Amino acid sequence: MERHIAAQLATADAVRAWDERRAASEVTNVAYANRLSDVARDEEAGRLAIVNYRPRGDRESRLKLAYMAAYLIATRGTLNANEMNSVLEAPRDRPSTSVS
Repeated sequence: MERHIAAQLATADAVRAWDERRAASEVTNVAYANRLSDVARDEEAGRLAIVNYRPRGDRESRLKLAYMAAYLIATRGTLNANEMNSVLEAPRDRPSTSVS
């Protein structure tokens, strides 16, 4: 989670820098769009790593759930059914449950 937060901060910095470069006409709109696409893809990979992480116990399970709830509230995002099941998955020492 700490790496994801750091990556999000780095993403925000990168987007600001590219916005400034585009505003100063240092880059073309195509280069700008390509770079933003790369940044979005990297952020998505980090988010999915957390979604798919299987907690090792109840504490990690609660931390994962709290982090994802805060992330979704902050970004006004949503999860698909598979992602929701992964987020709600029981820790490794208990049987898994899923949402229907």
